[in-house]
Amino acid sequence: MIFKRYEWRLVLRVIIMFITLIIASVLVVENQIVLVIIPGVLAVYEVIDLIRFQKKAQDEVSQFVESIHYRDFSRHFDVRKAPNELKPLRKGFNEINTTFKLISRERETQYHYLQKILELVDTGILSYEQESGETGWINEALKNLIGVPYLKTIHSLEKREEALYLEIIKLKPGDSKILTITRNQQLVKILVTASVMRSEDKIYKLVAFQNVSEALDETESKAWQKLLNVMTHEIMNSVAPISSLADTLKNRLQSPEIANSPVSTHLEDLELGIDTIKRRSEGLLKFTESYRSLNKITKLDLTKILVRNLFESLNSLMRPSLEKKHIELEIILRDPTLAIEADINLIEQVLINLVVNAIEAVKDREHPQLTLSAEVLGNNKTLVKVTDNGLGMPPELLDKIFIPFFSTRKSGSGIGLSLCKQIMLLHKGNIQVQSTKDVGSTFILQFSPPGG
Repeated sequence: MIFKRYEWRLVLRVIIMFITLIIASVLVVENQIVLVIIPGVLAVYEVIDLIRFQKKAQDEVSQFVESIHYRDFSRHFDVRKAPNELKPLRKGFNEINTTFKLISRERETQYHYLQKILELVDTGILSYEQESGETGWINEALKNLIGVPYLKTIHSLEKREEALYLEIIKLKPGDSKILTITRNQQLVKILVTASVMRSEDKIYKLVAFQNVSEALDETESKAWQKLLNVMTHEIMNSVAPISSLADTLKNRLQSPEIANSPVSTHLEDLELGIDTIKRRSEGLLKFTESYRSLNKITKLDLTKILVRNLFESLNSLMRPSLEKKHIELEIILRDPTLAIEADINLIEQVLINLVVNAIEAVKDREHPQLTLSAEVLGNNKTLVKVTDNGLGMPPELLDKIFIPFFSTRKSGSGIGLSLCKQIMLLHKGNIQVQSTKDVGSTFILQFSPPGG
């Protein structure tokens, strides 16, 4: 519709030119040579005018195409000052530009909206062009997760995290894999998922990174609880009769008819063996009973606790042991009003276990020191830390110390840290460790925001 007038003007010019040429032809046939000059001049003028008309239209189209090529949708074609035959053309160009501007604005809005969403989610997102490796997108969650502020290409990751880089390159679209990386001396498990997409004749690989440490910890804890239930039940059912039978046999050997008999001197070794069986059976029963505590904690008595009061109570309780072993305890708490929502009895038990372990860790240090501290993260999660300057732990032990039955000390039962972890999981929180060999360790209790 917008070219209707333009087309009619073009048709009109062609018709006039055609009529002029017919008149000139008729005059030539009738041998009116002098009069032929007039339609001849008119025909030349009309040809020139048609060329000029077409040139103007071509120039207008060229300018419009140029603006589209450079995506300059702000360009405005003045309709009022245009020749009548070009006004519909310019009006059409302006309408097209307006439509393109609207589409561009909508796309930009959608892009910023998507950008905000990707920045807010906890899942790390990385996209890169498969052929060149050039990164198209990397959000803040991923930068924080892998500790990399910027990646120009995916290949830049090889120098920082070679193992992670190789796994990403090998990961096929549609596949997922759980990887373990070390961040701030902590082992973090991440679920990596890959997919591909095509954009502007380029193929991009889109990789999602999700921290699944907490979910796996909770699943692992439940698995250990089930295993411990079975183990304690079977061990106690098997050992209790042995202990009872050993007690019965010992009483039988000590009865008057056997004790006063001529063979009593030959039964001393037998009585000693039965005593050993009874003692070890009772010890095994007691040891097994202690592990039942891992499964007894099912309900929490949640109250709001000031971290300051928690530290003061712990300081008073542990002060005699610390002074006796000449260990310095430092408390760092910038916000005296900082509070957590927890079961005070269970959390005190967790902190006592951690401090006792820390005391053991620094016993051979020349200047033993422990630090209690607390802070709030940007996501409103509260961290309570127990730090020591002990011998530290090698990286291969960091993911094992919370496993039931595992202990780095010969006299340890392997129950303390397992119990601490279960208590923290019940609080919808977590416990992590940072440790450096010959420098020290920090155990971190992470609490969710109240009501979270």
